[in-house]
Amino acid sequence: MTDLVPVTAPAAPVAAVVFTPVERIIRLGDLGVARENLRHGEPPDDDIPTLAATLKAAGQLQPITVRPGRGKKEWAWMALDGRRRQLALSLLLEAGELDEDYPVRAYVETDPARQAAAVLLTNTAVPVHVADVIAAIGRMLKSKLTVAVIARALGYAEIEIKRLAALAGLPSAAVVALKSGRMTLKQAKLLARLPDKAEQEELAEAALDGHGFQDWRILERLDDARVTIRDRRCALVDPQAYGAAGGRTETDLFGELVPVLLDPDILTEVWTRRARGIAAVFEAEGIAVHVTAGPEPELPDDLEALGYVYARSPPPEDMARYRAQREVYNERVEAARMALTNVDQPDLADLAIVDMIHARIASDQTGCGGRVVTTLVMWPSAGAGVDVRCYTPEEPDIEDDTAVDNGPARPPTPPVYVPPEVEAPEPDTEGVNHALHGVRTDVATRGLIRALSDDPGAALTALIARLFNVLVRRAHVARSDSALAILANGFNPTGGRVIEALDGAVRRRLDDRRAAWQASGETVIAWVHGLPHGEKMGLLAELTAVSLDVREERTTLIRRNARTEAAELAVLCHADITLHWTPDAPFLQSHSKGLLLGMIETMGAEDERTKSLKKTELVDWVAEQAAARAWAPAGLSWTAAIEDDGLGDGLNDGAEALDDDTGATSVDGDGDDGSGAFVVTPTGEAALESTEAV
Repeated sequence: MTDLVPVTAPAAPVAAVVFTPVERIIRLGDLGVARENLRHGEPPDDDIPTLAATLKAAGQLQPITVRPGRGKKEWAWMALDGRRRQLALSLLLEAGELDEDYPVRAYVETDPARQAAAVLLTNTAVPVHVADVIAAIGRMLKSKLTVAVIARALGYAEIEIKRLAALAGLPSAAVVALKSGRMTLKQAKLLARLPDKAEQEELAEAALDGHGFQDWRILERLDDARVTIRDRRCALVDPQAYGAAGGRTETDLFGELVPVLLDPDILTEVWTRRARGIAAVFEAEGIAVHVTAGPEPELPDDLEALGYVYARSPPPEDMARYRAQREVYNERVEAARMALTNVDQPDLADLAIVDMIHARIASDQTGCGGRVVTTLVMWPSAGAGVDVRCYTPEEPDIEDDTAVDNGPARPPTPPVYVPPEVEAPEPDTEGVNHALHGVRTDVATRGLIRALSDDPGAALTALIARLFNVLVRRAHVARSDSALAILANGFNPTGGRVIEALDGAVRRRLDDRRAAWQASGETVIAWVHGLPHGEKMGLLAELTAVSLDVREERTTLIRRNARTEAAELAVLCHADITLHWTPDAPFLQSHSKGLLLGMIETMGAEDERTKSLKKTELVDWVAEQAAARAWAPAGLSWTAAIEDDGLGDGLNDGAEALDDDTGATSVDGDGDDGSGAFVVTPTGEAALESTEAV
């Protein structure tokens, strides 16, 4: 039998451009360096004398690429490539080793496109900095070379030349800062997106002077009033439908930011049209539906919103039925999400959304004892396309003071055991919007993650306690009822940011452990079993800590049970967020100027100049003062009581004030109606003294 040997046929040859350069001999005295050379004007490096000695000993092995001089201010021949060789030959000329008639081998380029190629495609031992490339592209554009010509000459894609051309339009200070290492290429791209040239110059000068580059300042400006494809309405409106309706999309030149939708009104119109088609199904069933992509509509005062039902509200049988309906609703939500991924079948997605809303209505009606849903409010959702809230008429209050004799009294029901709870600090929600509350609880959660990951003993306690609650007590495992849900979900909320000094350090440790497991070649069970006890406990602490989630999205959704657990864990692992982190600019930017001034007062860093600072300047000031004092707001601690940590709405720090009418000493309240104030009057003092005497 004959063995068949596979033979790979060579690919069809691709025709290459063949160019024969024109070489000629020119005088050393007629040779200069062209201004478009990437390193024109730079002083000679330390290796030029060595290169000069090499040229003297071995002669010139590689020709210099030159172009003819232009005008009287240039030499007869200007070097596009070979600046270091020209400098070495000039050094020999100055030393008297050579004369001006020394013959220099050169390639003469007269075509502008090939001159451009000679500038960038240089064979030199010194690497070319990207700032030099950007400057060279700028000079080429000023010399009337088009993007297409430059791209063709350099062998680049036109989009790459367009990106370099955008960077070439930056202020000169930005290019200098980029080359000196005080600005990264990513920051230069961010700066190029700013339309205001004056602001570009200001930020570039600040970076060049060593004051850093404020990325958040540009991102805040770019994100202001911009609608991207991550908008919630886009879950129900695919790009094809948006474009067919006349919507325009702007893609990022550098391909790093998500596309921007330039016509948000068209996006709203397309979303509303499709949502109203879904709403028509429920209107046919006699339910009033309000569709909105903006603020919630005004509803009659006699309507009551239905929402999540907690375990202590209905009887156990009703609660079991409610949970079953809630599970059906969650499954329908996931089905709607999957259906929306198939943009070619929008009708099937709409049917899945209708089923989801039916399940939501059934769930809410079960949770409220069978009361009928009469009104729906529908608005965009990033996951399932739409989100709804159900409303039902309020039940009238019935006052009945008459006693009804129902026969012999039943034996008293044995009391249900209520486990003790640890007191947790109440969140400060007065004058705080939902977004700011979410930011605070997000950062506080990351701080607790870091503390728990460093204390394996506390992490083990938390893990065992959670398993006991789930498996022994059979407590409800919903996310909102616990700080620790053993469902293998890491803390990673939408819109949050990893803080390197807090949860970022924990994630890096887990990345290192993943790499160690992969290098071992073992199964996960075998690898974990073979770890030393100390490493195993450390891994347990990190895994347990990263599953913590005590974030609260809204000030009206306070997770009190989760907060009590977080308070206990914080005490066990001695959590102190300031050991690793103090408030930084991204965190402080979410606060108003009044709140920032309150923080300064709480830190004891009052300065009259701060009142005249702009918010961005005040943010930097607060961050600097907090870092110097290792201070963080009490609201980021799960154990400290929140009285006045600068996160309130301008109340003072509890300084005593003398009441003008009674002469009593009082702790300052809100200054309006005395609500929350504690006043000790002379009569009260006398009563206290008499009590002490007894």
